[in-house]
This record gives sequence, structure tokens and C-alpha cells, in this order.
Amino acid sequence: MSTEDISSSVLRRMKEGGFDFARIHPIEFYAVFPDEELARTAAGKFRGESLSAQVSKRDDGAWHLELSKVMYATYGGIGEFEHDFEAVIEPLGGEIEGWGVKQEVRRPQA
Repeated sequence: MSTEDISSSVLRRMKEGGFDFARIHPIEFYAVFPDEELARTAAGKFRGESLSAQVSKRDDGAWHLELSKVMYATYGGIGEFEHDFEAVIEPLGGEIEGWGVKQEVRRPQA
């Protein structure tokens, strides 16, 4: 399945779950790198775009980058940022691991 198909499927499930697309949300984009320096270099390329970045070591010795961008959760916006993210990550030896957003779980009122 292509990345676009995956994003469409995720966005559709979010809609079915009652996600509020009218608000901006922190969208997390994930990548993995062979070492810390490369992960931190990638994180530094995105400063000033309403982002926060966290770099952490994984159990397998690789380094995980979680980049959070505050934006509307739209297919076009996510796709555009994924393209920019990939253009930075891949030349540094990193691999994209996808994106996600935290969604509030709505419980039925008693």
C-alpha cells in the first residue's frame, strides 16, 4: 500500500472516530537513524516551523526522531510535510516511519 493510501485510510478512520478536523493539532512525524548525530542534524533542519523535536535511543541501538508540527490534519498538508520531511531524512541515512496524531476518546455520556 502506498503512503498516500495509508494516509487516506488513517484520515478516514479518524473521521469515523469523530476527530475534530476544524482545529489544529500537533501531528507527529517519525524517522529512525543509525546514530544520534544524524538524528539531531535532521531535527535541526526543521526549527522555526511550529515544531518540537525529540531524539531518543531505541533498544536496538538506532536513534528515533519524533518531530511534531502543529497543523490541520489534512491529506494535502500531511502529504506536503511528509515530502519535505523525507527530503531531509533520506540524505542523512534516515528512514521514515510514518505519522500520527493523538485523538481524544469520546465516551458516551451516562
